[in-house]
Amino acid sequence: MKIEAWVFGILSVFVLVVTPIYWLMSEDPTGTTALVMTFFLSLLVAFYLTITARRMDERPEDRKDAEIADGAGELGFFPPHSWWPLHCALTLSVVVLGVVFGWWLFIAGCALGIVTLSGFIFEYYRGDHAH
Repeated sequence: MKIEAWVFGILSVFVLVVTPIYWLMSEDPTGTTALVMTFFLSLLVAFYLTITARRMDERPEDRKDAEIADGAGELGFFPPHSWWPLHCALTLSVVVLGVVFGWWLFIAGCALGIVTLSGFIFEYYRGDHAH
């Protein structure tokens, strides 16, 4: 994580240097605001990665003498396919259309949303992929 933190730190410094130059050359408040927000967001990511790197054990990617075999092993849990995000998105569209066309559709969409969101959250507690 140290390399990633350095990349975002360098990006933060670059944007910090470029922002006043951009303002002086263009006097565009929208672009300057976007650059200021980019600075703060990249600084936030750099801060998070720095703190996380301090709490983690050293990774093979952070060592100069590491070999490819050092990174072998289990990488983590990757969930299988799921249909619940599609159902949640369709339910959200029903809720938004309910605001446009009528409150009865909004209420029906909220009720359907409780079911689909519960299914999405508790997906790994039942069925084939239960833990």
